[in-house]
Amino acid sequence: MGAAYLCAELGICAEPRKDHAQYLLHWLTVMKLDKKAIFTAAAKAAEAARYLMGFMPKEAQNAA
Repeated sequence: MGAAYLCAELGICAEPRKDHAQYLLHWLTVMKLDKKAIFTAAAKAAEAARYLMGFMPKEAQNAA
């Protein structure tokens, strides 16, 4: 999820990979077992993306 946030923020369009389906299947299983998991994962991913974006020069952050 963090990668998706960063790709969207930076305008990066990734090509699908074969292992994406397995990754999504894993998260579907996690979410079935814990209804709050998606909210926790999204919050942590957003926090990590903000942290990483903090290393970009200010002018690049404004352009993204």
